[in-house]
Amino acid sequence: MCSLTLHRDTPPRRGPFNKPSSIPDVILRLENIIEVDVGLHKFLTGNNIWTKIIELLNDNTTTRESQDGSFWSGERKLGISSEVLFPLYKAARDAFTEALTRYKAAESGKNIDDGSMCSYDGVESEVMKHSRALLLLSCDFGTAWNSRKLLVSKKPHTSAFMDELHLSSLVLSYSPKSEQAWNHRRWVIKVIAGKCVTLPEIIRMESELVEKLAERSKMNYRAWNHRHWLVSYMTREQAVQELSKSRDWAGFHVADNSCFNYRRRLMLRISEDLFQETESSVYFVEAYDIWKEEFDWNEILIKRYIGREALWLHRRFLTVYWIQHFATDLHSHSKDKMAVNNDIGTFLDNELCLFNCCTSIQDNEFDDYQAQRIHCAAYTLWLTKHVPPSQPLKIRLQARNLKTLLHEACPERSSLWNSLLGESQN
Repeated sequence: MCSLTLHRDTPPRRGPFNKPSSIPDVILRLENIIEVDVGLHKFLTGNNIWTKIIELLNDNTTTRESQDGSFWSGERKLGISSEVLFPLYKAARDAFTEALTRYKAAESGKNIDDGSMCSYDGVESEVMKHSRALLLLSCDFGTAWNSRKLLVSKKPHTSAFMDELHLSSLVLSYSPKSEQAWNHRRWVIKVIAGKCVTLPEIIRMESELVEKLAERSKMNYRAWNHRHWLVSYMTREQAVQELSKSRDWAGFHVADNSCFNYRRRLMLRISEDLFQETESSVYFVEAYDIWKEEFDWNEILIKRYIGREALWLHRRFLTVYWIQHFATDLHSHSKDKMAVNNDIGTFLDNELCLFNCCTSIQDNEFDDYQAQRIHCAAYTLWLTKHVPPSQPLKIRLQARNLKTLLHEACPERSSLWNSLLGESQN
């Protein structure tokens, strides 16, 4: 693996990046470095770049520096002087625009301004080369992405599509929220889905990429949306494995609702296949066990991490699906229905125990404990509207004076509580 360091800070007075470079030559040298170091996968930006480069220079490793100091590479990393970034972008943009014009002329068989005929293969290669350099400097240049889609789609081998995944990974390493880069990855997967025997492995690596970027870039909705989209290409076995693998990450990021949303998508994907096997109790029991295990784990997290709304939202999803599929829609599993119905009663009793545990906290000094009471009370009020009418949960909740608790926990929402409790009693 190799990484690319894009230095945007002011370089020190005495360093490898002090000399200016000619614009026509600088883009050629960048493209040459990219072609030689085919393992490039990451841009490094930030205030610690120079410290990192100095550490690498002090190591006994092979490093290369351009004669004018515009580029530096070592340990499969690439540094670019901040002094040449803007002229480098202009050179890349102009080179790409010219190559694209020549390609369109070659495709139509027309002559260009100098009167010469364009070589189709040669100009196609130029478009790919210049667009790659341009996207590393401007990740949202839509025309460059689209031109690559056009050219790659004409190639018969999947290796060209793998190169696109590699390029977009490099772009995402310094711009993890680039919508264009994520869209490009989805386009590649859609194209190769029907003709690539290693698709399961690609999906696994895609999922790992999202988790890696999510660790570095907080609140990255685009990355999690991509991982959510990947589930549709997963087999049942892959979905089960992903559910298990993502558990540790979710346990350390309990405030990240995107991760729990991903787990919900995985659970629905697993259940789609499970409930299609209507004659087999084995599949039904497997789905039941998955939900039961998730419920128990969610309760542990709620008691361990106080006041995390994402955990309570996840529990609502689990509860709705549990009631819909394990309490009412069990006609095809008559042998299991009685046992599960008995367990539903236990489940509701457990929710009341959780209610008591999370609302009886006396410590009002920290906001997290107050938030825990609010989330728990809101969840319990929500639960009264979703339990089957045959269950006496509402009566037991009224006896516990839910209204008083809600008003004490969050008095500024008194009108909302009165409205909801009025509907609940009707």
